[in-house]
Amino acid sequence: MARGSSETHASPGVFVSVLTVVALAVVGFFAYQASAAQDDAPSASSPAGEQSADGQDGEHSPGDEPGEDPDEGIGEDPDAEADDGGEEHPLPADSGEGKRVVYGLGDQRVWLVDPADDGLGDEIVTTYPVHRSSVDPDPGSYLVSARTERITGSDGVPIENVIGFDAPGAVVFGFSTATDGSTPDPDSTTPTGGIRQFATDGEAMWEFTEVGTPVVVVP
Repeated sequence: MARGSSETHASPGVFVSVLTVVALAVVGFFAYQASAAQDDAPSASSPAGEQSADGQDGEHSPGDEPGEDPDEGIGEDPDAEADDGGEEHPLPADSGEGKRVVYGLGDQRVWLVDPADDGLGDEIVTTYPVHRSSVDPDPGSYLVSARTERITGSDGVPIENVIGFDAPGAVVFGFSTATDGSTPDPDSTTPTGGIRQFATDGEAMWEFTEVGTPVVVVP
């Protein structure tokens, strides 16, 4: 070698060390990518179809589904039956004809009836169960004699949509809705003639009747 030359050479040990550091860095990078991919994958223990809070996957609280009202149904009769159009509860025989209210004592049920659109016979507008009081009217044909929006019933309960009919006797008979949702006591020793309906049924009766509408009471 010439005197005074500054050229140096890296030792083989140093070169091997550099390669080792690079290899470890590459391995670490791929390990990190694999871990991240595993974290993003759905858990095997999660039920299929669950949606998260961001709308992808996760549980929904009541009212989260589109169109679902968490308060829907509050205040309604828990035993109310859907109007079946008379299929399960056909109109009683010998219950008159034309527009009328039919009240079945044995069934404790009301039918609101209109003439059919084709003029052939009658059709049931709606039918629903009712709750009797301590006195029943005698079977027969009567007329709606009074309509009162709000009043206190003979049992002391505030009522609305009151439809009274002119059955003879000391007891006043009529269809009504208790504003507190209560029903009468049929075993009461106080003679009362209130026939109680739930709110939606009372509204249907109110809209259907007028003074002079026939009321037919059947056994």
